[in-house]
Amino acid sequence: MRLILNILWLLLGGFAMALSWWLAGLLCFISIVGIPWGRACFVIGGFALWPFGREAVSRHELSGRHDIGTGSLGTVGNVIWCLVAGIWLAIGHLCAALGLFITLIGIPFGLQHLKLAGLALAPIGKTIVTAR
Repeated sequence: MRLILNILWLLLGGFAMALSWWLAGLLCFISIVGIPWGRACFVIGGFALWPFGREAVSRHELSGRHDIGTGSLGTVGNVIWCLVAGIWLAIGHLCAALGLFITLIGIPFGLQHLKLAGLALAPIGKTIVTAR
C-alpha cells in the first residue's frame, strides 16, 4: 500500500516539492556557511520524494542525547533557516495541502504536505527514519 501511495504522491505534487527542497539545498551550498542547511535540504528532499512509510523525528528523542543540532545552536539555526528559506517551502507545502484537501482521495496526501510544512519551518535537529 505504501508503494502505491508513494507513486500517487509523485504525481500529486511530491516530485515538484522534492525539487524545491533540492533547489534550496543547492542555494545553501553556494556559501560555505549554508552547507549544514543544504545537507538537510537534500535529506528532506528525499523524504519529500518518498514520504509514506517514513517520518521525521528529533535526533534527541531517537538517541537520547543532545548534539549540536538539538541544543541552543540548533534553535538559532532553525530561526535563521525559517526566515531565509523555510517559510517559502512551508507556504508551498501548505498551498499543495489545501489543494489536495478539496478531494476525498487527496486527504492523506494533504496530511503529508502538512507534516512537511512543519518540517520546513524547523529542520535542524531532525532525522528521517522508517515509520513503525
